[in-house]
Amino acid sequence: MGIEIKPSDLYFRYPRKKDNRELPKFCGKPDPRRFDRYDLYEVVPMFEAVMDALGSRNQDLLQRIEENLDKMPSFIDTREMIFDALLDGVKDYI
Repeated sequence: MGIEIKPSDLYFRYPRKKDNRELPKFCGKPDPRRFDRYDLYEVVPMFEAVMDALGSRNQDLLQRIEENLDKMPSFIDTREMIFDALLDGVKDYI
């Protein structure tokens, strides 16, 4: 089992879009579906996947990943593009 992130672990607060709660979430590449960066139910599985790929439980690293998502341009919009961009954005940090 991988890293588990709770909403209380996050630096920012994200809305809970309950209509989308039961839809499949990111569980690895390839995944060309659109990513909703303003939905807690999308964000948590993405952050868990990135932290798993990095093999880290560091809270500061999680905050850096959140900040990178917040600053990411909107044309990066698919789940696999977001995953790659988040990974690349923090590789130098670890």
